[in-house]
Amino acid sequence: MDISVVVPAKNEQDNIDPLITEINRALTGHYEYEIVYVDDGSTDETYQRLADIQQNQPNLKIIRHKVSVGQSTAVFNGVKNSQGSLIATLDADGQNDPADLPKLIDAAKAQPQYSHFCIAGYRKNRSGDNSWKRWQSKVANQIRQALLDDETPDTGCGIKVIPRETFIALPYFDHMHRFLPALIKRRGGNIEVIEVNHRPRLSGTSNYSFSNRALVGLVDLFGVIWLKRRYKRAEIIETNHES
Repeated sequence: MDISVVVPAKNEQDNIDPLITEINRALTGHYEYEIVYVDDGSTDETYQRLADIQQNQPNLKIIRHKVSVGQSTAVFNGVKNSQGSLIATLDADGQNDPADLPKLIDAAKAQPQYSHFCIAGYRKNRSGDNSWKRWQSKVANQIRQALLDDETPDTGCGIKVIPRETFIALPYFDHMHRFLPALIKRRGGNIEVIEVNHRPRLSGTSNYSFSNRALVGLVDLFGVIWLKRRYKRAEIIETNHES
């Protein structure tokens, strides 16, 4: 299978059907793919909406958490239970446009075989967000880039394409999804940034606020700096298996 589209979702009942419809429209006839939704302890009808759709869409896989454990764990469990050689991630609120998936997937397929890489979406035009949210994002991205040198102007953008083997090899920790380019670059991977569409949330309200993004993110930022400084890559020039 080419692609596993992994979508972490918490209380997104009204966004399930339209987003899956858009994913199918973008990928059907072009790639062999599956959609892996991870219901992260939703208290609304998210799981039931998924189960109803699954009856007529066998390539939809559902993983359900008993309680909410956060987006990073949801994505990680989705990847572990996926079959695609490439992982495409999308936020469940509809702000990422599935129509952008083909250009990220094609860029991934152009990468050298067996290499580590991340094709990262960049929301250059965020006119739909208010000025306070845009300012938060701009400051956070500037600080992160200065400290991590992750070559990504918008790591908070949920749409990315990464080889499954690369993702599984990354160190797992809560909130790791915010630092995927830095973690992949740490392993010598290539980072390619592609401009993508950014839309208003289809329905519902965000699960995040400035406090639960910024304060937790600051702690994680220093943790990733620690990881980068302690990782060493060896260039193997010979392997001899003769007995």
